[in-house]
Order: sequence, then C-alpha cells, then structure tokens
Amino acid sequence: MFQMPSYAPELNPAEGVWSLLKRAIANFVATDLRGLVRIVKRKLKKIQFRPHLIDGCLAGTGLIIEPW
Repeated sequence: MFQMPSYAPELNPAEGVWSLLKRAIANFVATDLRGLVRIVKRKLKKIQFRPHLIDGCLAGTGLIIEPW
C-alpha cells in the first residue's frame, strides 16, 4: 500500500485562476450552454492578457519560476 499525499489547492496556481474566473462570471446569466462557454472564454482571455493577475496567482502559492 502506498500513501498518496493529500491535495493542496493552496500550492496550485490554477486554483487562483479559477477563483478569478468565478468572481468574474458571478453576475452573468447564460441562457444556454453555448452562452456559458462564450462568457467563460471571454473572461479567461481577459485574465490571460493581464499578466499581473497570473503573477498574483503564482505568488499566492509561494512558488517561484526560475529561468534556466
């Protein structure tokens, strides 16, 4: 038997991105699945073009990216 480590969302930068996305779409209403997909894609694209938000998600984990 091998004991797997527990999941640590605070160490996963993607959790920060999901948190930003959930806050961004909190007040939107989609009439169908296609509309929801369109809203999610638009909001993810906004996050993508704001590098300080992505950097904040990484900084929140305490992890760093070192150049090769």
